[in-house]
Amino acid sequence: MNILFKALNDRTRREILEMLKEGDLTAGDIADKFNISKPSISHHLDLLRQANLVTSSKQGQFIYYSINTTVIDEILTWLLQFNNHSKTK
Repeated sequence: MNILFKALNDRTRREILEMLKEGDLTAGDIADKFNISKPSISHHLDLLRQANLVTSSKQGQFIYYSINTTVIDEILTWLLQFNNHSKTK
């Protein structure tokens, strides 16, 4: 869970997740939206992948990144249990 919160703690990574809500993108597509180096974007994508927030699949010479909604659903379920707990007190 620690890697998950580390991944979400960065604004650039959160913006990447927002972009991926609209559909799959290549690293190049993502990098074009930012004013930072492509190696930096690759590092952000690697951290998101380690946290299972994104998945990647190779299609020809490109790697496409997708948001992993299963992990997002698990996070929301986990967080909501605290909200429900506070309402029962």
